[in-house]
Amino acid sequence: MQNDLIKKRNKRRILFGKVVSDKMNKTVVVEIVKHIKHKLYKKVLTRTKRYKSHDENNSCKIGDRIKMMETRPLSKTKRWRIVEIVENAK
Repeated sequence: MQNDLIKKRNKRRILFGKVVSDKMNKTVVVEIVKHIKHKLYKKVLTRTKRYKSHDENNSCKIGDRIKMMETRPLSKTKRWRIVEIVENAK
């Protein structure tokens, strides 16, 4: 039965990022850094994007590296939830 549920559910995106703000209640702002190569000049460019992610226990702190998963809309801007804390801030 469990395998049938997993097969029916769509595969959800998983991203790794760094917590840059934990001021909100049950919400953290996570920054994702991507390095892309310019098509013509071949220079490596840094692109950053920020996502709001749901943190049920308020366990994430600034500087933590986390794994987050896409989910249903939880608020106007929140579409992600924390799966686990990969590395705690130093």
